[in-house]
Amino acid sequence: MKEMIRRFTEAYGPSGNELVRDIITEEIKDYADEIRVDALGNLIAIKRPTGNDSGKTIMVDAHMDEIGLVITHIDEKGFLRFTNVGGISPSVTMGQRVIFANGTIGVIGIEVKDVEGPKDIKLEKMFIDIGASSREEARELVEVGDICTYHRPLEMAKDRLIAKAMDDRIGCVAIAQTLKELKETPHTIAFVFAAQEEVGLRGATTAAYQINPDFAIAVDITVTSDTPKGHTMEIDLGKGTAIKIKDRSMITQPKVKDMLIKTAKENNIPYQLEVLEFGGTDAGAINLSRGGVPAGVLSIPCRYAHTPNEMVDLRDVQATIDLLKIVLSQPFEL
Repeated sequence: MKEMIRRFTEAYGPSGNELVRDIITEEIKDYADEIRVDALGNLIAIKRPTGNDSGKTIMVDAHMDEIGLVITHIDEKGFLRFTNVGGISPSVTMGQRVIFANGTIGVIGIEVKDVEGPKDIKLEKMFIDIGASSREEARELVEVGDICTYHRPLEMAKDRLIAKAMDDRIGCVAIAQTLKELKETPHTIAFVFAAQEEVGLRGATTAAYQINPDFAIAVDITVTSDTPKGHTMEIDLGKGTAIKIKDRSMITQPKVKDMLIKTAKENNIPYQLEVLEFGGTDAGAINLSRGGVPAGVLSIPCRYAHTPNEMVDLRDVQATIDLLKIVLSQPFEL
């Protein structure tokens, strides 16, 4: 699984340009009964029920897009100006390496004379240097509208892994591995690797409408409280999957929450309870699709979210897979 994590996280795939889709397709193609890509770019893998079973239609979602930067202007010296695609923090962006779809590498600089303190660190004062000496030379490699992402390899520290785009490639790994290991199910399951989550839950919105599921589970990351003066919540790295209670996009229905907790307890799967005071996941869009869909979220704890160095624990990923497999393999009523 570590090698799958490497391939998924190191791949290029900002919102609307999810080239990582081809890598995911190659990973799962032998385990799905049907694979398709819809008009918005969602990758949908269908697992049909075993034998004559006719259970529920379940949507299992993880978004495959990552945050990025889009070029807005190229000046006469070949420096690239940009704005954000998704939630980019200026304070962690300065000095980072970035990569474009064509492999062009750049480094992010800032107008030094206009920065006197942390409050002056803003995206509009930054530029990307791709080594060009003129606008014409830069335009041979990059054009206005091109999107780049952070350029970082996966690093391993025992059970903990550090990479860019863990949000939400680690969720993609979890549902891909679940699909590969799920031998039998009474349900029709649509594994959705969603596009454009970082810019407004767009892929999940259209996917949920076309799938029209009876039930849905989104797998995403959540922040932790175990760093010095971290968030006030009870989510630690290495203590299990996090069952979401609420965030700004949804309140998990009590029956869904109780079912996930009961299943985790009965199978000795380590879990935590997540109350997130900000942000949301694709489940917020799925929950409101058509006449409404009961939805839950399994969150993988992640330190340093929306930076080039997001950290997760393999034990939490495994707990997420274990719980997801059991839920999907047995009949249930909500």
